[in-house]
Amino acid sequence: MRFGVHLPQYGRAAGPESIAAVARHAEELGLDDVWVSDHLTVPAGAPYPPPYLFEPVVTLTWAAAATGRVGLGTSVLVLPYRHPLHLAKELASLDRLAGGRLIVGAAAGWLEGEFEALGVPFRERGARTDEAIGALRACWEQDPVDYAGPRVRITAQRVLPQPGRRLPLWVGGSSPPALERAVRVGDGWHGTFLGPAEIAPILARLRQDRPEESFTLSVRTTWDGLVTEAEEIRRSLDAYRGAGLQHLVAAPVQRDLDGWLRSVEALAAVFDEFR
Repeated sequence: MRFGVHLPQYGRAAGPESIAAVARHAEELGLDDVWVSDHLTVPAGAPYPPPYLFEPVVTLTWAAAATGRVGLGTSVLVLPYRHPLHLAKELASLDRLAGGRLIVGAAAGWLEGEFEALGVPFRERGARTDEAIGALRACWEQDPVDYAGPRVRITAQRVLPQPGRRLPLWVGGSSPPALERAVRVGDGWHGTFLGPAEIAPILARLRQDRPEESFTLSVRTTWDGLVTEAEEIRRSLDAYRGAGLQHLVAAPVQRDLDGWLRSVEALAAVFDEFR
């Protein structure tokens, strides 16, 4: 299995020093990648997510500049929030500047109030996600780019630089449309907050439809190395591995940099047993 950790991008621990320090620490510990979340605004009074959250692409660029090897991932970008042409340029630029380290986790989104604030129809989020993925791939793989969708039209445009490789795009979400999307257009699947028992039938279905090993099966957990018991993590990892999971991201909940660093260190010690 491969393992990543979420950066202190949100909440009280978030800040430029902590983001860079945790990214460097994860790299030094031999973790595979570091991750960020995506919310542009949060309705007042919403219990989740935390409203203090640095923009994800900027945050990963900051982390990339502080490191040299560790992978960089989004858990997950909400594709309907941004114009695909703009996003394609941002992500290709980041991957090039970082030396080909980016994993694009992407999904349709769930926070209806956020869609309203951005003027994006919530009921169109699935169709807009499919269109965005098609437009992103066109921008990354065609020169010049010609793409025609219901809402996005790109005609005879040169969108450079392009990634120097096929950018891995892991589709997020566990609804039937999300799983169908992952099978149809994804290079992997990235679930969130699903335990081993919940995720096992999902992984079995995905692997049946996409048997190639390169189609990565990933999940994000709420594990914190200073809060979650090590033995509980071991039991869950054993079950996850038995279900066919290939990659896992842990998201600490510490409120300061020292706690976040110690949490990542404790997690890495357990993860090393399952490599």
